[in-house]
Amino acid sequence: MALAAIDRALTIVVTATLTSAVWIVAGGTIMDRARLASGVTPAAKTIATPVGAAAAVPAARKPPATATAAAGAKLVIPVRGKGPRDLTDTFTAARAGGARIHDAIDIMAAEGTPVIAAAPGRIEKLFLSKPGGNTIYVRSDDRRTIYYYAHLKTYAPGLAEGQQVVAGQQLGEVGHTGNASPAGPHLHFAVMQTTPQAKWWEPTRAINPYPLLAGRN
Repeated sequence: MALAAIDRALTIVVTATLTSAVWIVAGGTIMDRARLASGVTPAAKTIATPVGAAAAVPAARKPPATATAAAGAKLVIPVRGKGPRDLTDTFTAARAGGARIHDAIDIMAAEGTPVIAAAPGRIEKLFLSKPGGNTIYVRSDDRRTIYYYAHLKTYAPGLAEGQQVVAGQQLGEVGHTGNASPAGPHLHFAVMQTTPQAKWWEPTRAINPYPLLAGRN
């Protein structure tokens, strides 16, 4: 008799517990439906951050990749789509049968290929010259380096003197203006060391761009 009484008591307890659970779930569903019907959405669930734990910070959005830089390179290759294997060291190659030095690197590319900034800086001068054709002089922020782009077909829309540019930003298009051959459009790119006080046209010391672009020491 005692065992039978215990069994009945347990049955009552279990039944009551299950019934309560069903009513809780049903009640929550009914309440949610009522909120939705009235235009009020249920509050979002929040997860507490443990004390001492760092809050998650959304990752910074990266700009789209527009430039190629070799491992260890100091500069971005200034012709879009070109890599280190596409470069040839023409720094010491003479021109006009040895009549003039080169002091630059020629990057061969199809006419109209985007020319991009090899490094950040400010556009010092947009200049049309007989040998260089459409040219751009970009001076570094510390004013000690000038990056020279020549033989451009066109300038990028809106490009202007005094404008700040970032590495990888389009400056113009590969062409053959100036004394470049129409059969071999290319970018003539030079790096020149100067002083903060010097003008863009004053004498500078040429630096070989090839190691800076190709990552060669």
